[in-house]
Amino acid sequence: MAGGDAVVAPRVTRRLLDRFAGRLTASPPAPAGPPDLTDREREVLLLVAQGLSNLEISGRLQVAEATVKTHIGRILGKLGLRDRVQAVVFAYESSLVQPGGNS
Repeated sequence: MAGGDAVVAPRVTRRLLDRFAGRLTASPPAPAGPPDLTDREREVLLLVAQGLSNLEISGRLQVAEATVKTHIGRILGKLGLRDRVQAVVFAYESSLVQPGGNS
């Protein structure tokens, strides 16, 4: 993340995942989701995986953008991820989000 924003535009990440998700190797289904995420963190993760920016997420959830950034930081920390792109990949690999559709 650069200054709180994604280095890669969320819509670009979404297009890449939509295009290449079918080429990923199949693995056994993961559990319904990480048990250590709060309901709100899971909701934020799903919105990130859908390609929404922090500002768009804050508008949708009616919270401050700083709150969204805090949630994303906690999600990354709890899941041991480096950035939003890894969070999106995690959401897809965990079957929280399906290619070409919503959660």
